[in-house]
Amino acid sequence: MKNFSISTFVWLSIFLVFFIWSAIKPCDYFIWFLEVLPAIVFVIVLSLTYKNFKLTPLCYWLILIHCLILMIGGHYTYARVPLFSWLQQIFNLSRNHYDRLGHFAQGFIPAVIAREILLRKTPLSTGKWLFTIIICFCLAISSLYELFEWWVAIATGTRAEEFLSTQGDIWDTQKDMLFALLGATASLLSLNKIHDRQLNILLKKNAKKN
Repeated sequence: MKNFSISTFVWLSIFLVFFIWSAIKPCDYFIWFLEVLPAIVFVIVLSLTYKNFKLTPLCYWLILIHCLILMIGGHYTYARVPLFSWLQQIFNLSRNHYDRLGHFAQGFIPAVIAREILLRKTPLSTGKWLFTIIICFCLAISSLYELFEWWVAIATGTRAEEFLSTQGDIWDTQKDMLFALLGATASLLSLNKIHDRQLNILLKKNAKKN
């Protein structure tokens, strides 16, 4: 329990440091709010479910990584993250690809969360059906987010380009969804074993408590 409390403290400390940094003179406060809002929602949901439905450490740390990606993107906007602008110049790329990283994470991280919830709360077991359902779930999240971006773009007008980060690519939406698909697939293929080990440990602890 002590180790878990330390882990929680470290998690919250990293989140708060990045959140405060992200909120200090971002490129645009409205864009910052839109980009960081999911991270705020994540923390609220995790705090409400922590007592009755603790997740595996893998899930918590992946969620933190996703929050950091969102906060960095919110501070600079996804088209202006300095490291990826530098990579754009070095490799003569057509655009800043930080948003591709964000959409890859949009599939990679929810895939593990969905896997954990489905294995713990439904009769589903590991196999092809679980894999298929998770992929569909992640694509649904990606498409819903693209719709949200579209609605915000219509509502805000001149700020649309900054939030959408299309950077002149007419196929940006389709490519974003492709990267979410690749992220979800990569996650399920690479993290299953470590996730299963942590799930077994967590379920044994819960069984002892009950």
